[in-house]
Amino acid sequence: MRFIRDAFFAGRRFTDVDDLNAQADAWVSGPAGERRCPEDEALTVHEAFEQERTRLLTLPGNAFPTDEVKAVCAGKTPYVRFDLNDYSIPHTCVARTLTVAASLDQVRILDGQTVVATHRRTYDRRQQIEVPEHIATLVAHKHQASAHRGTDHLVQAVPTSRELLTQAVDRGEPLGRTVRALTELLEAYGVAELTAAIADALWRGVPHPNAVRLALEKRRQAKAEPPPLAVPLPEHLKRRDVPVRPHKLDDYDQLMEGTPDDE
Repeated sequence: MRFIRDAFFAGRRFTDVDDLNAQADAWVSGPAGERRCPEDEALTVHEAFEQERTRLLTLPGNAFPTDEVKAVCAGKTPYVRFDLNDYSIPHTCVARTLTVAASLDQVRILDGQTVVATHRRTYDRRQQIEVPEHIATLVAHKHQASAHRGTDHLVQAVPTSRELLTQAVDRGEPLGRTVRALTELLEAYGVAELTAAIADALWRGVPHPNAVRLALEKRRQAKAEPPPLAVPLPEHLKRRDVPVRPHKLDDYDQLMEGTPDDE
């Protein structure tokens, strides 16, 4: 075998692996195949191979798995780290253990037996490899979650706003924009005025923030009141506006009972 290898490489030059393989195939089908077979010199190596071909076992239909498999933990962000790089995953797969199956050119991320993401493998370091759909879905999910939080706050303050929001969505109005507009009116006019204006908009069959705003302005002008001046406060100041429960001062009185009078 060493003699055959040395005979092939002697004096040969090749530019790349494909060129080397092409030369090897040409050599095997040519000079190497025309040699006398050591076991039966009446046959050439090529003829002996053709006789044995029917008795050779075929290769299995499925390639032998050679992927590098590793369990990874997804944190709060939609990425998993593998081989010093971060690969994106759907936001629904965060905070769980996933499996990475990596070949030489591809990285597959699985949740159980389900492939949730497929990426081109990179051999750089500290890179973020992303599927655009993963990021777009995450952004849409965050916007939707923000709209739901605003909806809960608005409906809790003005219960009749639920019906207006339902009708507005049925007519194709974006929920988030409608909630933000009504929340701004709530901060500017208060609960009582917004409740009355929403009732007026529903009675007229116009479930839209502009109809509510028009009703508020009509009520303000009828009362000859000045326009409301909303004072926007940052979130950290809004969080301070919470009720404070008073505590009994009896303990302080007991402390003072044993204090001697000043001389």
